[in-house]
Amino acid sequence: MLAVLFTGLLAGSVASLYVLRSLPTMDGQLTLTGLRHPVDVRRDEGDVTHVVGSDPRDVWMALGYVHAQERTWQLDFNRRVMRGRLSEVLGPATLETDILMRTLGIRQAAQAQYDRLPEEARAALQAYSAGVNAFHADRRQALSPEFLLLGIDPAQEARAGTYWDPVDSVGWSLMMALDLGGNWGNEIARLSALQVLDTDRLWELFPPYPGEKRAASADLAGLYRSLDIYAPATDRPSASHQTPPGGWLAQAGQDVREWAAELGNIEGKGSNNWVVGAERSVSGKPLLANDPHLGLSAPAIWYFARLKAPTVDGIEGMDVIGATLPGTPFVVLGRTDGVAWGFTNTGPDVQDVFIEAIDPADSSRYRIPSPDAEPRWQGFDTREEVIRVKGQADVVHTVRHTRHGPVISDVPGRTRSLIDTRRYALALRWTALDADSGNVLATLRSNRAQSVEALTEAFREFHAPMQNALMADRSGRITFKAIGKVPVRHPDNDIRGVAPSPGWDPRYDWQGWLPFDQTPEDDGRRGWIATANQRVHGPDYPHFLTQDWAPPYRQERIEALLEASPKHDLLSFQRLHGDLMSHATVRLLPFLRRTKSDHPLGRQALHALEDFDGQMRVDSAAALIYSVWIDELTRGVIGQRLGRERFEGLYGKRLFRSAIEGILERDDSDWCGDAGCGPASSDALHRALVRLEREQGSDVSAWRWGKAHPAISVHRPLSNVKALAPWFEVRTDTGGDPFTVNVGQYHLDKVDAPYANRHAASLRAVYDLADPERSVFIYQTGQSGNVFSPRYRDMARTWADVGYRSLKLSPDLWISQLKLRP
Repeated sequence: MLAVLFTGLLAGSVASLYVLRSLPTMDGQLTLTGLRHPVDVRRDEGDVTHVVGSDPRDVWMALGYVHAQERTWQLDFNRRVMRGRLSEVLGPATLETDILMRTLGIRQAAQAQYDRLPEEARAALQAYSAGVNAFHADRRQALSPEFLLLGIDPAQEARAGTYWDPVDSVGWSLMMALDLGGNWGNEIARLSALQVLDTDRLWELFPPYPGEKRAASADLAGLYRSLDIYAPATDRPSASHQTPPGGWLAQAGQDVREWAAELGNIEGKGSNNWVVGAERSVSGKPLLANDPHLGLSAPAIWYFARLKAPTVDGIEGMDVIGATLPGTPFVVLGRTDGVAWGFTNTGPDVQDVFIEAIDPADSSRYRIPSPDAEPRWQGFDTREEVIRVKGQADVVHTVRHTRHGPVISDVPGRTRSLIDTRRYALALRWTALDADSGNVLATLRSNRAQSVEALTEAFREFHAPMQNALMADRSGRITFKAIGKVPVRHPDNDIRGVAPSPGWDPRYDWQGWLPFDQTPEDDGRRGWIATANQRVHGPDYPHFLTQDWAPPYRQERIEALLEASPKHDLLSFQRLHGDLMSHATVRLLPFLRRTKSDHPLGRQALHALEDFDGQMRVDSAAALIYSVWIDELTRGVIGQRLGRERFEGLYGKRLFRSAIEGILERDDSDWCGDAGCGPASSDALHRALVRLEREQGSDVSAWRWGKAHPAISVHRPLSNVKALAPWFEVRTDTGGDPFTVNVGQYHLDKVDAPYANRHAASLRAVYDLADPERSVFIYQTGQSGNVFSPRYRDMARTWADVGYRSLKLSPDLWISQLKLRP
């Protein structure tokens, strides 16, 4: 007994020692080889990290070191994703993800962009990389538990300077562009739907933006039938790399594979930002708010820091505070002393999928434009990618590339299975892969701006993804500008990127770029500006940007609340950040209230809906009933028309809410059946009540939306490992839905928690230009990426309650002080 007790105490002591050693050194002094001068790293009372030095290169290096201290697993995972090197540690479950990244050529595109950067931008990336590598090369801190579980030690690569390099930082900006781009997935979704729908029905499934006509005039269904593009039902290739059953490593890899499949394939990616000018502000100067909506993760995508250094050796200094992206050395969203800014996704169509016809006599060639009717052929460019797979032999993948871009139909999965790959290939044209991308330079220069004019000029270099930049400065100026590159399409292009286009027809090729001075803008003459991924231009705007704007529900709600008060302050902005009114819900409530139900709980459920006003509160039973009903109605109406396999491949990644609105309002028997939509609605409510009784009991008054709708900040790759998920992911009950200002986007294809809030405000910030030191922020987890740290999840409750922390250049209190010395 004593031996067992002693062994237990010893094991506990070793574990405790490991936990302590895995936490970063935050006080005292550390030597950082490569620094030119000392750097102060201090955390303030809001846990914002202030990195202050006498040389910008030292500050960027110190930030790399701090990111490695705090988010070392996040950096390692991100590096493996963009390099296509997940399978060497997670095994065959992530092989498809690696193939996708190698096919897109993220690393090659990043290298080409890095090679074209000016010296000042390269210096920043080089210094940052040196800081990340220095952390691992001379490690004083135990690695976080993910490294131990997966058997990874980066020290050898770090000592060689190859663990993290400047190209990785460029690559991570490309990954952000991929995460925010959805048109590629929408094109494939339309191609899939057109296998069973005609063109008119397609436009009912994917309705145009309110008040707009169809972007594409082509008979898309007829085009694809004439091409005979689809794989024969008896001859469709299946994914060749399946996840092996069982084992926690396979479970972890499956989660990553599902996440990667959503990149570029999720609708409703959005954000909010709004600003009021001096005349609409209690303080007499502008107020600006931002809450970019991104997939929730633990640790969070952001790390808040201040970077300060003077100009040295011709490298301009900065004093900037806000949200940094671990993996890059800059503040992406934030403020200087003179100007603040926030982003939302503009969402222009900058991804076109091209159908490439394969030469029937030589499969190494594809069709290109010809001056006459006689086909011309050109060889695919190819390269071989060798992918290491843990526990298996290396996999050699041949990447094909056309004049438009990489062949994405060579990646295992639904896209490859959809088309006849013996006759066609699908290639991706995407602005973010172009070598002339200036994202790095634009972000670097934004960190030095002190006025709206200077900030706008800095963003002139921004490339992808196009953003709605909202800006305000201390002079009182407010401005909106859409920043980024948008392709110009030929006047005869009758598809306009809505769906895949024939690659051999020159009218579908891009014709150049929309000049920066012609992208949408607003000078704030109304006294306020707001964007929420809605159409950002009026009906007379002469240029085509996209068909796929977000429905204007959030935008209209923000506008109404801004107009409701003559003047605004931090408190009114906080209320707006927390607003839970869903006008999309209000629009369809009458249909639900008229629905008949023979379920034993039907009367109670309909009674709960009587006073429901569309507020998607965390404690609301009505919000839950409505959400499950509309889900079941969509499955029943659209699912039966598309067929189960096709529907499940599309649903969850898109909600088809606009389609359902039109179907119900037309009482469309073509979709609902000969009896109209009433019986379909009753069937859906019955199925919803069966589900809810099973999941939340038979007392309708005790049902809670928040129980079904927790915000889940997932950990990759351990959220999919049931024994580990409670430790590594962060869950908080929330209200809202995909159409509320306080957004709560769910992915209905997630069987374990279909209504969980997975895509929400990745941060909230409010900047007061009368006194920028009163600015505030919050996000959904904590600054630390180490699950053992009390700072791993300490913001979660405040975020859910729509509270904030201070964002000051000169804070009142320091909670830690560390000096890094050469």
